[in-house]
Amino acid sequence: MTEHTMSVLVENKPGVLARVSGLFSRRGFNIHSLAVGPTENPDISRMTIVVAVDELPLEQVTKQLNKLINVIKIVELDPTMAVQRELLLVKVRADPTVRSQVLETVTLFRAKVVDVSPEALTIEATGTADKIEALLRMLEPLGIREMAQSGMVAVGRGPRAITAGPNR
Repeated sequence: MTEHTMSVLVENKPGVLARVSGLFSRRGFNIHSLAVGPTENPDISRMTIVVAVDELPLEQVTKQLNKLINVIKIVELDPTMAVQRELLLVKVRADPTVRSQVLETVTLFRAKVVDVSPEALTIEATGTADKIEALLRMLEPLGIREMAQSGMVAVGRGPRAITAGPNR
């Protein structure tokens, strides 16, 4: 099985997310990452779905997705031809004994401290999944108290855009 990133443009209507994710679950596929948000058109949302599956079953799911009335366009994004990012918010133990080490790690990964308390720092980081994983490996020995991580969002590189043009 290989990991695939799909960019799916859908109508911004209630129930669309449930129908799309339900299609994957009915086929027995586990969605590794799912991020949904508005596009430049407020009537359209972009779903970025990362799933590990073989080529043939993915093709079948794509055909079934295309049949859903609220799905406008589906594109599989090649990782080398797309910009992919995740967001991480992580609260780390930062008492005086480790605070400088935490701050050095934050600087090394070009992350930002977004909240400070006497006992903890909350850090915001964006980047590829590999960068986020590496940052977490560095912070783990220092004491991660809490974290929230977004799913991947992605767009194709270069001037071409995946939009819901007149060829809907």
